[in-house]
Amino acid sequence: MDQRNVTRITTIHLLGFQIPQSITFLVFFLLLMMYCVTICGNLLIITLVSYSKTLQSPMYFFLSQLAATDILLATDILPNMIHTVLVKQTIMSLSVCLTQYYFCVIAESSESLLLTVMSWDRYLAICRPLHYSLKINFQVCWTLAILCWILGIFVVLIYMSTISNLQFCGPNIIDHFFCDFVPILQLSCSDNSTIQLEATIFGFILVIFPFFLIFVSYSYIIVTILKIPSITGRQKVFSTCSSHLTVVSIYYGTLVCVYLAPSSGQTQTLNKLLSLLYTVVNPMMNPIIYSLRNKELKKVVRKFIIDFLRICFSRD
Repeated sequence: MDQRNVTRITTIHLLGFQIPQSITFLVFFLLLMMYCVTICGNLLIITLVSYSKTLQSPMYFFLSQLAATDILLATDILPNMIHTVLVKQTIMSLSVCLTQYYFCVIAESSESLLLTVMSWDRYLAICRPLHYSLKINFQVCWTLAILCWILGIFVVLIYMSTISNLQFCGPNIIDHFFCDFVPILQLSCSDNSTIQLEATIFGFILVIFPFFLIFVSYSYIIVTILKIPSITGRQKVFSTCSSHLTVVSIYYGTLVCVYLAPSSGQTQTLNKLLSLLYTVVNPMMNPIIYSLRNKELKKVVRKFIIDFLRICFSRD
């Protein structure tokens, strides 16, 4: 195709979920509540980890970084999604659409790497407790966290340079609730083999390889736990990593369903629902899972609420 004769599209029509008018405000209210719970829950995690002396450990530091990625992802997806529910479609510029996808990649890439680092932290704490304090401290934690964010941004920079060379000639309609990789490529009339190759390579580096490392880490952790003679001791040790294991299972389970499962038998609605799990539900559930399954965090949350209420009533 002669690139000089192609009319480049400048606006995108995002269709979102096509829901009946009768339940529009119900869906709007549910999504708004999910966004509020996501932001408040993850902000609470960050606040507690920052100011509570009992949560000054590498595990909770990485948890606060994970909460930051969840806030970024939810803020990138949900406000525009809520708007789309109300007006039935959203018209945005191509640059805004691509920017939404870029921030989604940063959040997802950083979260995948952080989950891997957290599994390494649990491996050292359970399988190599004598070496834990020597190999991991807050300087190491900050270095690893910054590397996770930098790698996520680095991936986006490569995507930006490749996508900027594509021609987008339509149709300019995306039947999705956010600008994802496949819908964006469907708008292009250029050869997209290069960016598909990049996506495959980065998918292996940022999803498949981290999942393999997490699997290996937990294989050693499970073997170590099984060697503990008492059932109470096993339960106590396993409780320190059960929350992380639950989050990992949900996160990678939804990614596999969306990107690795055969798409030929999936309807567009099913694809949207699966994408909803890792872009909206996961960021909301992560702080809830950690709060419900972690006794130390539950104690700090309870103390925080009691102190907050005491301050409020003392002012009255």
